[in-house]
Amino acid sequence: MIAQSVLMPAILTLKQAGVAQAAKDARLLLAHAMGIDANRLTLHLHDQVRSADEATFNALILRRAQRQPVSQILGQRQFFGRGFKVTPDVLDPRPETETLVEQALTVNFSSVVDVGTGSGCMLLTLLAERTHATGIGVDISQAAIDVAVENASTLDLKSQAKFKISDWFSALETKADLIVSNPPYIDEAEWETLEPEPRVWEPKIALTPGPDGVEPYRILATNAGAFLNDGGWLMVEIGWIQGRVVKDLFDKCAWQNVEVVQDMGGRDRVVRGQKAQIPLQKGQD
Repeated sequence: MIAQSVLMPAILTLKQAGVAQAAKDARLLLAHAMGIDANRLTLHLHDQVRSADEATFNALILRRAQRQPVSQILGQRQFFGRGFKVTPDVLDPRPETETLVEQALTVNFSSVVDVGTGSGCMLLTLLAERTHATGIGVDISQAAIDVAVENASTLDLKSQAKFKISDWFSALETKADLIVSNPPYIDEAEWETLEPEPRVWEPKIALTPGPDGVEPYRILATNAGAFLNDGGWLMVEIGWIQGRVVKDLFDKCAWQNVEVVQDMGGRDRVVRGQKAQIPLQKGQD
């Protein structure tokens, strides 16, 4: 069969399964099965599809019809122009999270900590963009750490990045110039209403902290300062309705230069704050 004839029933299958972008996803999976760049699929729609490739494609479509995310099926997700391995043990990197990376790159840092690192996409992107810097990614999940370590190896960043099992800051022993975090912030009631892709296929612990979606920010705002150098920055991703409450938490914990930053869609996405710099005493240099 030609590729076009293989593609059309697959799109219908995904639509019937409730997949929002059925045509886009089917095209990505067909290109993957055929071993061609997805951007070139249109040029190959009248090519014959090998029987083995068709069988592979049909198997991939069945997985997508079960609402498994495309990134997990393909085994990777593009983030900030780089490919990151993705498994059901880590949160699928979202485009919105690039806003946090962009904000982090506006400040000077030579050391960074990523709390709840998951796939390591934020930490490793920051280190790739700032080749003089080093960083530590911490996560409570060993399975997530294993994925992050593999991503560091693939991106040739093992000399800059280290990873540790840690419950928040429990395993940290040194201070850094920058702390970033994309903590779980969806309350449990909202989590129950999510689409199957995140609710069924992604780790619940990375999405919801339980009944109170703000608790992770209390932990971060209260404790992060002890692990930052004077003048260092704490930057966190937030849910789009959490800007005011998280900013208030930062203000109450005496962070300075607190700011809520919007993503490209115009929604509140990042809260950033700076640790106060202690003035030098007379006679110090």
